Amino acid sequence: MLADIDTWVLDLDDTLYPSSNGLANQMKALIRGILSRHFGTDDAGARRIQAELIAAHGTTLRGLMTTEGLAAADILEFEHHIDYSVLRADAVLAEAIAALPGRKFVFTNGSAYHAEQALARLGLSDHFDGVFDILAGQLIPKPYPESYRRFVEQFSIDPSRAAFFDDLAVNLDVPEQLGMATVWVGGEPAPGTAPYEVVAPRRWRVWELAPFLHSLTAPAVRPSTM
Repeated sequence: MLADIDTWVLDLDDTLYPSSNGLANQMKALIRGILSRHFGTDDAGARRIQAELIAAHGTTLRGLMTTEGLAAADILEFEHHIDYSVLRADAVLAEAIAALPGRKFVFTNGSAYHAEQALARLGLSDHFDGVFDILAGQLIPKPYPESYRRFVEQFSIDPSRAAFFDDLAVNLDVPEQLGMATVWVGGEPAPGTAPYEVVAPRRWRVWELAPFLHSLTAPAVRPSTM
């Protein structure tokens, strides 16, 4: 399984760390604060506006730039107020990523600054060959096909030899169409469920990332491709 893979592409938020630490909720609250101040509304109004912007433009950032003319730097300033101390170094995950053969990339709808801060707290800064952020994608986020095309071109990636990991299933559709192996990460398995399952050839559902990655480099227990 995945013996032909030489490029590993991992999402950042809720993929390299669990959603249970509250970092994602922290970011959502800060973004809603921006919306509340800009539009003069309460939290409920900010939630409604955010949902509309995401539905129409893919991300709140792109929506505010497109409809309100705000600068990316002004919007992303909220990241400097994130408390990254909720993240803890994950030596087991670091070891698993280090053992993967070939190149490794982070592909995030956040900024490179956010990725750098999070990776440093997780102890993963030295484990990736590059970060592709929302600005590198010209503000076009996952799951839009153009975002993946730019990523593949920037790093000269052969999709047939790449594996893409994300906590959102919708973000895996285009990679799969491009010929990548895909891994849907996160969620809560039913009691007694294995740490991963094969959904289809070259597509996996994984509840715990580190054990799955370790299984890829442990010859005696490599999971089957069906």
